[in-house]
Amino acid sequence: MEVKLDKRYELAVSAEQAWAVLCDIHAVARCMPGAQITEQLDATHYKGTVKSKIGPAVMQFGGDIEVLGLDAAAKSMQMLGKGADKSGSSASMELKAHLAAGATAGTSVLVGEATIVVSGKLAQFGSRLLVPVSDAMLAQFADNFRAAAAAVPAPEPAPAATAAGTAPAAPAEPRAAVVVTPAPVKELNALALMWTVFRGWLAGLFGGKRA
Repeated sequence: MEVKLDKRYELAVSAEQAWAVLCDIHAVARCMPGAQITEQLDATHYKGTVKSKIGPAVMQFGGDIEVLGLDAAAKSMQMLGKGADKSGSSASMELKAHLAAGATAGTSVLVGEATIVVSGKLAQFGSRLLVPVSDAMLAQFADNFRAAAAAVPAPEPAPAATAAGTAPAAPAEPRAAVVVTPAPVKELNALALMWTVFRGWLAGLFGGKRA
């Protein structure tokens, strides 16, 4: 089963601040609830896990991540993630994301296109469940991404041009590299996601029965 999602998330930070997070695969993974990179194989290949909590039980899925492309000029990235659990279910997601200018100065928009393919028991839920669950997961990711980008120092304004005949300003001291460290996130709470989906299903059910 294949599900496609196109999302836009408004960010109250500049594209440069948001790019500091988007270009760092470790920072991107930390923004996804329950996700963690466990090993870096080379410059573009990683191994990771996703923890999902249902009541007192915690399940863990293992998988691989490949960075297919990073374009600093276009502020875009493309990656492919694949994973499976012990029950035989598997899933893959190809994500294309880029940053666009926001409606006002100092803001930006995170634009994403995801293609999700699932098989095994996961496919039995059908698109009516997988789409809202995926929406809820991406909404949590966007909130964490906003927090991580907000922690990146804003870029310093370019120095003003010097007047003719005056000495140029001394060059600024080089700034230290920014280390993006979002706040730790909990395991993906599947019960909360299922409750969100269930509420939406109830609303649709009773809404459709109105005279």
